[in-house]
Amino acid sequence: MSPTAADDGPPGSQFTRSGEIPRYDSRVSLLHDMRTAVAEWSARRLLRRLMDTVGRPGLRATAAEPGLAALVDQHAAAVRDIVRDGARPRGRGAVATLAPARTSADSVRLAAYAGALLDEQRRGGASIPMPQDGTWRPTDWATLRLIAVCQISGL
Repeated sequence: MSPTAADDGPPGSQFTRSGEIPRYDSRVSLLHDMRTAVAEWSARRLLRRLMDTVGRPGLRATAAEPGLAALVDQHAAAVRDIVRDGARPRGRGAVATLAPARTSADSVRLAAYAGALLDEQRRGGASIPMPQDGTWRPTDWATLRLIAVCQISGL
């Protein structure tokens, strides 16, 4: 080890020899933080709107019908696997939990999945059925998947 290596700080450190954070790194970090904050805000906004339009009525319907709740739980497990693809082993022994999204990255990925699903529905000319007169029996795949997204979001 050279005598000056100890002055550089730990390997991979962002500090200069004088102990200051370089100005460039501060700006890059600030830009990254701003992008992250905007992505989180946008994700939460989409998930809240989805919860208001599809989630609450759908989750009320699942509470009234155990069979529908089981379908939504299966969709929630599939969504969890899709959103966290690569974060856990696949195949045997892989466990899909149904806990709410815990990190902002989970929320952003969940919102991205929901947004892609909604875009695909729009492109195909399909619409999501809404409750009429307080009754709702969502049975199409996309609606069940969106209710599952809302269940996972925990909003």
